[in-house]
Amino acid sequence: MSLERPTPPDPYTLLPSVPPMTLTSDDVADGEQLAADFVSAAAGGANQSPQLSWSGAPDGTRSYALTCFDPDAPTPSGFWHWVVVDIPATTTSIARGAGLPYPAFAVRNDAGTAEYFGSAPPQGDVPHRYFFVVHAVDVETLGVGADASPAVVSFNLAFHTLARGMVVPVYSH
Repeated sequence: MSLERPTPPDPYTLLPSVPPMTLTSDDVADGEQLAADFVSAAAGGANQSPQLSWSGAPDGTRSYALTCFDPDAPTPSGFWHWVVVDIPATTTSIARGAGLPYPAFAVRNDAGTAEYFGSAPPQGDVPHRYFFVVHAVDVETLGVGADASPAVVSFNLAFHTLARGMVVPVYSH
């Protein structure tokens, strides 16, 4: 079976426009191949979340959300690797592989776990883009539970995102 298909657009260009923030990382960079540390254990990696830092949030930011989305997965809905909500507004970085600051929590990703799930595209597939995104949120809590799907979180973020920043590494094997 062939996995040949068109390249999906940047998913964030399809959402309402918001001002930019800065998202940086000691571990990942735009257009660069993900290191094995950030690849799924199922694909031979260490399955660690990368270090991320952010700045430039606008006034009125009450919390943050972090997401990692792969629009290049061979599904109609892409693949959510990480969805974290309710990160306190006083937090501006997360260390590699670190736990989340209270009261932040992860909802289930598309692998079915409530944690970071590293990249694992099909062998020989096109390079996949991983959109690591920080969202400045105008409420302290997004109002979703741990059982919310990534789509429900994204829907709620559409109404509460004040600004966003992203870094987009790639991975293929």
